[in-house]
Amino acid sequence: MIYTVTFNPSLDYIITVDDFQLGKTNRTLSEQMLPGGKGLNVSTVLQNLGVENTALGFVAGFTGEEIRRRADELGIHSDFIQIQDGISRINIKMKDFDGTEINGKGPVIQKEAVDELFKKLEQLKEKDVLVLAGSVPESMPDSIYRDIIARLSEKGILVVVDGTKDLLMNVLEYRPFLIKPNNHELGEIFGVELKTREDVVPYAEKLQEMGAINVLVSMAGEGAVLLDGNHQVHTLSAPEGTLVNAVGAGDSMVAGFIAGWMEKHEYSHAFKMGVSAGSASAFSEVLATKEEIQRLYDSLNV
Repeated sequence: MIYTVTFNPSLDYIITVDDFQLGKTNRTLSEQMLPGGKGLNVSTVLQNLGVENTALGFVAGFTGEEIRRRADELGIHSDFIQIQDGISRINIKMKDFDGTEINGKGPVIQKEAVDELFKKLEQLKEKDVLVLAGSVPESMPDSIYRDIIARLSEKGILVVVDGTKDLLMNVLEYRPFLIKPNNHELGEIFGVELKTREDVVPYAEKLQEMGAINVLVSMAGEGAVLLDGNHQVHTLSAPEGTLVNAVGAGDSMVAGFIAGWMEKHEYSHAFKMGVSAGSASAFSEVLATKEEIQRLYDSLNV
């Protein structure tokens, strides 16, 4: 079974605005409301690919109920922990200005709720997959990724981590099965600027030397790089297509890689599935469908 954890899930309010102007009333041309957060995005694409999984995390208030309801509508099996105070966040994402977002803060997560999450995670079994993805609320310790992996380290679980800087670096000693920084995050870790796939390889190797088994680096329009568990380097240029919505593309890549690995246990297949899923979501109004992913997969050569 695959489990995803989203510590601070959201309702993603995705809008387009014609000629946005500060200090004036702006009206949307289009709008979408989707359950969001990196782990939930992974769960959505896995579900679209027909891969059974369970979404874990914390929800609060009326927005938390709406996240749960919309996840159910998408067919995602969830087992969220209800927080009594506060509300789950709403994130505003402006499609006209790629990368422009206003993200909410989210509820305070009390220690009792964290303890409840640990109890759920302790039920995981050997060969289960655990995806830890996204930011952590201010009320939680920034060591939470490491604390979870340390507690589960003897269970034989495949751990996937998609987090930034310290969240990522703190878990490497526990040999996560997969980490997925993008080239900007990888460059930030080592204080360098990484523009090409060739630039990425030596720094991905450093993360592998520190403990990661597979290092998957997303590079938007430049494609992606995988250093696999056999120390082989795989590269792919980005498929041709029109960028429609970059929200969730990296999360889709994680989902595609996991689905591909679970299907064949072949790194080249998992890598192609990851790039296909990430690109298909970027070319779509919403997160990619199985048919969209398969169409891109058939067009790629590693």
